[in-house]
Amino acid sequence: MAGIGPIRQDWEPVVVRKKAPTAAAKKDEKAVNAARRAGAEIETMRKYNAGTNKAASSGTSLNTKRLDDDTENLAHERVPSDLKKNLMQARLDKKMTQAQLAQMINEKPQVIQEYESGKAIPNQQIIGKLERALGTKLRGKK
Repeated sequence: MAGIGPIRQDWEPVVVRKKAPTAAAKKDEKAVNAARRAGAEIETMRKYNAGTNKAASSGTSLNTKRLDDDTENLAHERVPSDLKKNLMQARLDKKMTQAQLAQMINEKPQVIQEYESGKAIPNQQIIGKLERALGTKLRGKK
């Protein structure tokens, strides 16, 4: 224990204080009631649409009229009937099931079903995979 020297005690008082309450703590119901009991002046104010979602849904948006006036019929492009027939014929010529073809092109069998039924939205990448797997052109002239 050489080099430490004599031990001295510090007799200075240490004062520990609480932090001032935060804004959220001042608004707490307990704090408001305590201030009322103490006779402090309290200002209460009701905010417009506070705690509701009325502001988001009650007002009409700027696009409402534009959407109402829009009479254009929008629909997704579907697989053409000649592509459906060509796909089905090429698959049957190779004696493959929809599941086998789907596995060859790394897609789900549902994708092949949608293409053959005409419900799919045409994706040129998938059509290209199908053409390579079946070894025939499905779109355009043969």
